[in-house]
Amino acid sequence: MSAAMRSLIFAVPLLAFAIGGGIHVPSVNDDNTGSEPALSSLPPLPAWAREDLPDFSDYQDATEKKVAFFSFLYPRIVLANSRILIERDYLDSLTRKDSLSAKEYAWLAAQAKRLRVEEEPGSPEQLFLLRKRLDIIPPSLILAQAANESAWGTSRFARHGNNLFGQWCFSKGCGLVPQSRVDGASHEVASFASPYHSVRAYIQNLNRHASYQGLRDTRLDDREAGTPLSGLALARGLISYSERGEEYVNEIRSMIRYNNLEFYDIEFRKILSDRSPSHLKELASANAENALLPGQSTDASAES
Repeated sequence: MSAAMRSLIFAVPLLAFAIGGGIHVPSVNDDNTGSEPALSSLPPLPAWAREDLPDFSDYQDATEKKVAFFSFLYPRIVLANSRILIERDYLDSLTRKDSLSAKEYAWLAAQAKRLRVEEEPGSPEQLFLLRKRLDIIPPSLILAQAANESAWGTSRFARHGNNLFGQWCFSKGCGLVPQSRVDGASHEVASFASPYHSVRAYIQNLNRHASYQGLRDTRLDDREAGTPLSGLALARGLISYSERGEEYVNEIRSMIRYNNLEFYDIEFRKILSDRSPSHLKELASANAENALLPGQSTDASAES
């Protein structure tokens, strides 16, 4: 796909330039990789997902920068969410079984540890909480927070650590030391192998930390009501993401509206109109990131 064509696709939902930036209050994150417990139905991660962040500081035009930022990040969101849905479908298959194998118990244990679910292994309580936490985040919310927290991919932590959401870590050498870190503090801003891994870790953070219980409650309510997941609605659960609280939530919601980011939620729902295992596997292993852009062929395995 040419640069001009990509720009046309992503210029449609862009209304204006919005700059956000808050004082991030990250949570303690002892596993900031967003790792995926081994699962046979989960295909290998495509090579393009391991690419570093481009240099968005080269863009002089604000709209062009936004087009480039969204076109780079959206396929990685589709990839992450598709892989989560494969895991979620496997979890659903376990809830329908009368008994579980040692391998299935091991997978549940790995997910429970990752998502901080402490109920009895294989119990209805564990399965319920895992299903509540092992779920996707709407693209609009991810795009808005990534733009806000990384200054449209130009922050030091984004450029040198592939960190788009300001996630912290607490092991020496795990990331970049903030220049403004107060004396006595030990945290660093986590470095990731790729922006994709930053997205996975961000989703994991929202899915397991106690501060985002409200976000997960809203998502579950919408699931049970058959209401499409909305970044605008789930953003209300980010009250603890920043010291600015409600002001920060309003800013994220304004960014979603201002940039018409709900367009990407709609596009994501379109590609998920086929929820068959084979289609999810195609999305979760797309050979080319362009295959996951809005308006592309549903055959994500095809080269673009």
